[in-house]
Amino acid sequence: MSKRQLAMVMDLNKCIGCQTCTVACKTQWTNRNGREYMYWNNVETFPGEGYPKNWQNLGGGFDEAGDLKDGTIPNLEGNYGVPWDFNHDEVAQSKPFSPEQDPKWGPNWDEDEGAGQFPQDNYFFYIPRICNHCDNPGCLSACPRDAIFKRDADGVVLVDLDRCQGYRYCIAGCPYKKIYFNPKISKSEKCILCFPRIEKGLPPACAQQCVGRIRLVGFLDDETSQVHQLVKKHKVALPLRSDFNTGANIYYIPPVLAPPKYDAHGKIIENSTRIPKEELETLFGEDVHRVIKTLKGELENRANNKESEILDMLIGFKHKEMFKLDSNYYAEEFGMKPVDARYFKGKNTLKFTSFKAVH
Repeated sequence: MSKRQLAMVMDLNKCIGCQTCTVACKTQWTNRNGREYMYWNNVETFPGEGYPKNWQNLGGGFDEAGDLKDGTIPNLEGNYGVPWDFNHDEVAQSKPFSPEQDPKWGPNWDEDEGAGQFPQDNYFFYIPRICNHCDNPGCLSACPRDAIFKRDADGVVLVDLDRCQGYRYCIAGCPYKKIYFNPKISKSEKCILCFPRIEKGLPPACAQQCVGRIRLVGFLDDETSQVHQLVKKHKVALPLRSDFNTGANIYYIPPVLAPPKYDAHGKIIENSTRIPKEELETLFGEDVHRVIKTLKGELENRANNKESEILDMLIGFKHKEMFKLDSNYYAEEFGMKPVDARYFKGKNTLKFTSFKAVH
């Protein structure tokens, strides 16, 4: 276990699916040099097949006995989708706007489709996903090269690019499929929780740029942080697919309110809800019902002009107060030295960090 653990809480009731977080991450980390198909941050429509396609059924993680489960490595064409460009130059010549190839699948392919019959009972909501920086990472356990490690300072999970040989067991072992293979350097790469920003007291790019202010970031042991209070004190933030048994450290406030269903005559079906309870249980476990009940109670309190510490935190009145990050912690603990030099030792790291164009 690391000394401390950084964590993030995302409020799904506020996510509008704008993909600003996705673009912020993409432009900063994965827009070239073999990373074109990678989405370290993506926002999925649920119900939907997600990215990579059908990731929830591709295995990995641990069973109840603590043994690593077999997993499948997603296929580029079938699960990720081959990246494509559009004919921007031809559009300037009055030709129709279209992809330059015939894509079969890609990120957000089934965006906003959801399930149900409009307008009677259709529904969907958004789930932003990044690496969970787990307490017991499946990727770490699966790697025969000991090329994946958790930083002792903050629990961030990284790939030692010097040790990685591109075997891809890590991809099979991760049940969330949030580690990717870079074919240009033959190494695995993943979300780094923007640790160069974190060490300077700045939030990850996805959290900084979030339009809906759905993301709160902090250390789980910091009792003054919203993350600690929502996860440990009030217990209203839950991990995604806790049955994978990896100890995920990205938490979610589940969707609370949804319109009622309508009958065939367009009349409201009283006490109905559009989001099936069993689907919420699959994502967040049986505890999701207690959380929803608690949050509805907080909403009622607020409607009656009563105080609600939980809602005050989730609203995010002041953006900078949503991130409890102490740059002094890193400076005092490690001075001017890197927190962990293993990430910087790989012979391909220079290309990774500088994103120099490949000619």
